[in-house]
Amino acid sequence: MSVRLRSAAVAAFALFATLAARPVAAHVDYVTEDPSDPLDAVGFVAEVLSDPFNAAIFAGSGLLGVAGLAVYLWIRPTIVDVVVLREKLAGYGDLVPWMLRLAVGLPLVGAGFQGYLFAPTLSFDTAASPLLRVLFIGLGFFVLFGLATRIVSVVGLVTYAWVLAAVDPLVVLAVEYVPVFVALAVLGGGRPSADDMLLEVASTPGSYYGRIDPVHHLKSFLDEATAPLRRYVPTVLRVGMGVSFVYLGLIQKLADPGSALLVVEKYDLTSVVPVDPGLWVVGAGVTEVAVGLALIAGFFTRGAAALSFVLFTTTLFGLPDDPVLAHVALFGLASAVFTLGSGPLSLDRLIGRPALDDEEPVAAAD
Repeated sequence: MSVRLRSAAVAAFALFATLAARPVAAHVDYVTEDPSDPLDAVGFVAEVLSDPFNAAIFAGSGLLGVAGLAVYLWIRPTIVDVVVLREKLAGYGDLVPWMLRLAVGLPLVGAGFQGYLFAPTLSFDTAASPLLRVLFIGLGFFVLFGLATRIVSVVGLVTYAWVLAAVDPLVVLAVEYVPVFVALAVLGGGRPSADDMLLEVASTPGSYYGRIDPVHHLKSFLDEATAPLRRYVPTVLRVGMGVSFVYLGLIQKLADPGSALLVVEKYDLTSVVPVDPGLWVVGAGVTEVAVGLALIAGFFTRGAAALSFVLFTTTLFGLPDDPVLAHVALFGLASAVFTLGSGPLSLDRLIGRPALDDEEPVAAAD
């Protein structure tokens, strides 16, 4: 057993060192201003990997990652620490709505005050559009307080759909809002929240408030109506996060290497790890796509969420121009996925795991 654990530790350390040498998961559009010259994406990747040194590093990193996962899957059933961690995380399930409310509430307030539509690249004139400013600030504060959470989440979804369809499809940069709004529409505000407090007051016999606000009594009905959907909340969150990663890696890096090269040049990333700039771009894109596909498939879900958290943190320290508010929702989303795990419709369920009901945290989420 000790030999297997030592092997796993060596593989994990090597994998972390390899990933740390790759670029962070940045929104390219957030840190570049000048348009780049278009480059043929397929030709660019082929040219980068035609260099024997680049190909050796790329292939070695991939093989090391696969080997690390294989070792972990081999020894996982015998690691007590993993079982204990999952049991502990199950007790945090009722805090997930609160995590998600903070994750989108804070950036929505920031978007309203700074004047942008979900993504910092989609700015609007706050003086010319005061109603938009009030809408985003209002959405943010209502979500933060947990007041009329389900209604506000639906309004948030409709607003996002309007921006996507009628204003600018590049709002897909902030696609992480969608799974969070959907999850909150299902789970409600949870605890602590204004909804929970007002329901308690309104439901108390003889309450003066209950006489003038019968609306919160609907919360109990909505809780029952959405109960069958709660088990799918982990699936919605991890798939939504996975889609965001695939977009960042595939569309913003691999399909647009010119812009990604500007990021490498702007922050002199080749001085951090002296490799070909093209290898930075290809490595970042493939890493993000791989993490995204793992999340979508529900494979090694908590590991992928933990890795994404590391990538987001590295971005904030490594790219000072990347707006902090643009990553708050992703941080909250990663935290929720790490807490809840893969949920149903996932490969993690198929390959087996120690006995623990993954639906337990969601069932207790409100």
